[in-house]
Amino acid sequence: MRPLEGIRVVALEHAVAAPLCSRHLADLGADVIKVERPGKGDFAREYDDYVNGICSHFIWLNRGKRSVTLDVKNPAAREVLTKLIAGADVVLQNLAPGAAARLGLSHEALKPSHPKLIVCDISGYGESGPMVQKKAYDLLIQAESGLISVTGSPDEPSRVGISIADIATGMYALTGIMAALIRRGRTGEGANVKIAMLDALGEWTTYPMLRHAYAGTPPPRMPTRHPAIVPYGAHRTKDGSIIFGMQNEREWVSFCGNVLGKPDLATDPRFNNNNARRANFETLTALIEDFFSTLTSAEVATLLDKHGIANGRLNDPLATWNHEQFTARDKWREVMTENGPVRALLPPFEFTDFEAVMGDVPSVGQHTDRILAELGYAPDRIEAMRAEGAI
Repeated sequence: MRPLEGIRVVALEHAVAAPLCSRHLADLGADVIKVERPGKGDFAREYDDYVNGICSHFIWLNRGKRSVTLDVKNPAAREVLTKLIAGADVVLQNLAPGAAARLGLSHEALKPSHPKLIVCDISGYGESGPMVQKKAYDLLIQAESGLISVTGSPDEPSRVGISIADIATGMYALTGIMAALIRRGRTGEGANVKIAMLDALGEWTTYPMLRHAYAGTPPPRMPTRHPAIVPYGAHRTKDGSIIFGMQNEREWVSFCGNVLGKPDLATDPRFNNNNARRANFETLTALIEDFFSTLTSAEVATLLDKHGIANGRLNDPLATWNHEQFTARDKWREVMTENGPVRALLPPFEFTDFEAVMGDVPSVGQHTDRILAELGYAPDRIEAMRAEGAI
């Protein structure tokens, strides 16, 4: 049995945060009905056309869902939405601030008729406070949360190269919904799960906040090094560089004696604990890179692996796409899109008795007629609603 088999999710969603959450729900077997605007649908469909003419973001975030187009401001479409919600277990939305409430889709409005319903509301800054009406996009939340201030080079802060605020928010929404489903199974009661993007990244940036608030200094921006642990990061080799690090003194002693061949370094007062190494990281880095300068990155990796020192390659996205671990573990599948099949990576959760659904990526409104028929609408009524722009 699929973990979420029999669970229906109605998702009024766009962009990244909510779609990531609902895609994982679909991967786990839920019937996810994605409500899109008639015509162009989710505006994320138009972010790019990199994958056979289709947006890479949309393919990543929307497999396994059924797309229905509804103009939710149209009375006929609102009737359809009401019927969809009546048969739903979860309503997920990341509409503009206040939009869900104006449409009568708040938990408060829905609970009297649907006491078992789980409503998950995603917002930028929460539902109170001075920024409640402020629009929130990933880059803006990265900035507001302080993440950009600790990312980049010493000379210039930088956005994280993926939509990390949206991803964090989507995963916390998924966690909240799953917890609410478990509790509903015990109590029979629904819930209102609220996730704010600022809160999600605030959780993830707690370490730099603690350091700055209590120690008086923010973590320095170190593109490929760790601000607290030394050595930990990129080091030059004969033909490039390698990422490696250690997290305890036992590994440090092994690294000095077995890798560098200099056991006395482990007790050198400049390097005999992490605080000392951090204070003298430039001297230590020079010593390490002097040794690595006679070895290729592959030779260094072999030496580090031999002595149990964690290391990794600085891969680009294409190298990760072709990563031998994904291939060896059979982690790739094909999913269908309106422009043909594309390769898709299985999600991180792995069950021994169940494989993620990995359904197709829907075109705009691909399932509208079928879903309306399931709700009892006759073909002539469906065509009439289409003619008036309701669907």
